[in-house]
Amino acid sequence: MKRNDILTIPNLLTGIRILLIPFFLYCYLNRQEATAALVIIICGITDFLDGFIARRFHMVSECGKKLDPIADKLLQLALLLALLFRVDHMIWLFLLFLVKEASMLICWLRLTRKGGYLNGALWFGKVSTAVFYVAMAAMLLLPIQNTIWSTLLMLVTGAALAMSFLMYMATYFRMFQEHK
Repeated sequence: MKRNDILTIPNLLTGIRILLIPFFLYCYLNRQEATAALVIIICGITDFLDGFIARRFHMVSECGKKLDPIADKLLQLALLLALLFRVDHMIWLFLLFLVKEASMLICWLRLTRKGGYLNGALWFGKVSTAVFYVAMAAMLLLPIQNTIWSTLLMLVTGAALAMSFLMYMATYFRMFQEHK
């Protein structure tokens, strides 16, 4: 990678998002839920902006293609870990997330070893991520933890994660067949 490939505005925004994750955890664990939610909103804005700027101003880089999904997964993991200790039954969503992401990482590694490449998130992954962030933000901001509403949000989020997982696995298996 060249220096110009690393030092871009979109990659800087992604780096800021990664650096905000410990701050989010600190705020949330110290019962500063509004500040924690604000940090998540800022992370969402930086996520949108890094992609928009990269595409609009032709700043898409190999570094950014790898760094952005890592930042997304780290933030999602931090959200799940934070809520894991305060929301009943969050363990099931946490485990589903871990299985999905571990499986996708294994498939991605296997596919790249065969010379294939999945270029960016697909529509169902983006829908799943949007559902995830809306549900987690609601659980952060609203007084619904450990109610029927948080259970319903976890079920909807779990369904979106499962749908995305199954559709990505089908995509990977099709790509494996093409790269035999």
